[in-house]
Amino acid sequence: MYTLHIANKNYSSWSLRPWILLKTLGIPFIEEIHPFDGQDNAAAFRHFSPSGRVPCLIDGDLAVWDSLAIVEYLAEQHPQVWPGDKSARAWARSAAAEMHSGFSALRNICGMNCGLRIELNDWPQPLQRDIARIGELWDHGLGQFGGPYLAGGQFTAVDAFFAPVTFRALSFDLDFGGAGNRYAAMIRDLPAMREWYEAGIAEPWRDQFHDDEAMAVGRITRDLRDR
Repeated sequence: MYTLHIANKNYSSWSLRPWILLKTLGIPFIEEIHPFDGQDNAAAFRHFSPSGRVPCLIDGDLAVWDSLAIVEYLAEQHPQVWPGDKSARAWARSAAAEMHSGFSALRNICGMNCGLRIELNDWPQPLQRDIARIGELWDHGLGQFGGPYLAGGQFTAVDAFFAPVTFRALSFDLDFGGAGNRYAAMIRDLPAMREWYEAGIAEPWRDQFHDDEAMAVGRITRDLRDR
């Protein structure tokens, strides 16, 4: 059975991607959580991850790190990871890769922090462009392949790659347009997403580095995390 090493559910958007994919597709795995402890966790995480980062998937003697590599490794053994239709699969891979490598303004300004509600101090142009591009991508996928998921009727890796964005939308009140907002709400309502969210806000750990990032970009209007 796979073992998936992740960090805090409240903060770790990269960990969420393979976790939600495995959970939603019903692929069994063992979860190992390693809470963040400041900005640099590489030394501690190197005990299980060659890169010193999360997520990291262990399959027997093999270690697979980086969320995109994990997804592609899983796809070799579980073809439902990507859409069966060639056109949908090509689009899904392209959109997932764009999410994996891009949207730096969204990542830097709107870090994932499930339990907080934040009123941003500013909406700089790079952030607005990222939000508009994600809305465009979502509209395209939903329209081209018929929904309710981005590449058709089944949840696949492209939905997993955008899953953290749906939590950011909740925390920062991001607007992706009508279809995009409905899609984000639907993804957040998936049983596995509700499980992740509820576990995240109930976690006893706090990482000051991540909380300081949130406070630097806006005003905290609500903190729903257990104290």
